[in-house]
Amino acid sequence: MKYPSLRDARLEGRRVFLRADLNVPLANGEVADDTRITAVLPTLRDILPRGASVVIASHLGRPDGKPMPEYSLAPVARRLQELLGSPVLLAPDCVGKRVETMAAALRP
Repeated sequence: MKYPSLRDARLEGRRVFLRADLNVPLANGEVADDTRITAVLPTLRDILPRGASVVIASHLGRPDGKPMPEYSLAPVARRLQELLGSPVLLAPDCVGKRVETMAAALRP
């Protein structure tokens, strides 16, 4: 049985949800090791030129169900933007109307 792959997908005008392990070490509020971030770059560089917008889901640390600034993905988003050379928006939360609106407004 042949399973569909990302290469087979028609992505133009679509929104792709990508779960990525971007749980990287931080030092002084900056990414200390970007290995996990660089690992996702080939996938993003495949998806984006094909006319899709991407919503990336990840986590940082173990915040125990409460918002904790030290576990913000902001440093990860900044580093991903540097490596990708494209704007990376950071949602204010992982659920809710603001996040839904932000995702719906994404354009390739």
